[in-house]
Amino acid sequence: MAECGDNIDVYSGNDDMVVPVMSLGGKGVISVASHVIPKQMHDMVQYCLDNNFAEATKLQLEYLDIINDLFIEVNPIPVKEAMNMLGWSAGPCRLPLYEMTDEHKDKLRASLTKHGLIK
Repeated sequence: MAECGDNIDVYSGNDDMVVPVMSLGGKGVISVASHVIPKQMHDMVQYCLDNNFAEATKLQLEYLDIINDLFIEVNPIPVKEAMNMLGWSAGPCRLPLYEMTDEHKDKLRASLTKHGLIK
């Protein structure tokens, strides 16, 4: 962005870097977490676009546990598991992907429960 200015649009490719990238002029995010927390990710980006980085930072930090847990294994394994936990019929992974470990499922379930997304 320093070299190209407004000649190129930059988007965060990592959900845990939305606010830092946008604070430097990024335009948004290509998001995995938006499948699980769509309103929160939308609001985070909108706050950045509105130059309200204090509120955007609060959301980034508040949901960092879910964001991190969605990458605890190779993408898209955790997001498919999360969608199934949320009641969406995402189905199982196909080879060469595999089912999440029970330990990681428990960690993901705990994050989703903590934020009231599942019981």
